[in-house]
Amino acid sequence: MSSATLASNVKEEWNQATNKAREVAASVGEMASQAGCAVGAMASQAACDVGKKADDLTVSAGIGIQEFGDRLSKNAPHTGVLGSASQAVARSVKDGGEYLEGAKFTGLTEDVEMLIRRNPIPSVLIAIGLGWFVAHKLRR
Repeated sequence: MSSATLASNVKEEWNQATNKAREVAASVGEMASQAGCAVGAMASQAACDVGKKADDLTVSAGIGIQEFGDRLSKNAPHTGVLGSASQAVARSVKDGGEYLEGAKFTGLTEDVEMLIRRNPIPSVLIAIGLGWFVAHKLRR
């Protein structure tokens, strides 16, 4: 076998190996892409399930708060200054429960986001205050 034939055979085998490596790389890339899509779909479904669960819990809390407002209204005085104040508190509690039931968690987060955008400085100050309070309570 001549050196030209040997070189030609080596070059052909090299080309075949290179093509095979490209095919394998493309196949691995496609499998990784499919796996990524599957993981993305599973994560999206899990996030959707968590969001639905949070909405359900918020609705349930809203109903409980409304019931508490009703009990407060029935058991609190109805006349005089104390009666007016207690009925106003009961109405506010009941309205808060109705808001939670209607807005659900997703609506609540959107409302909080809008409130923060409209009032950024007070929001930051409140966050700092809450952070300080939590840190202070955790130290004890």
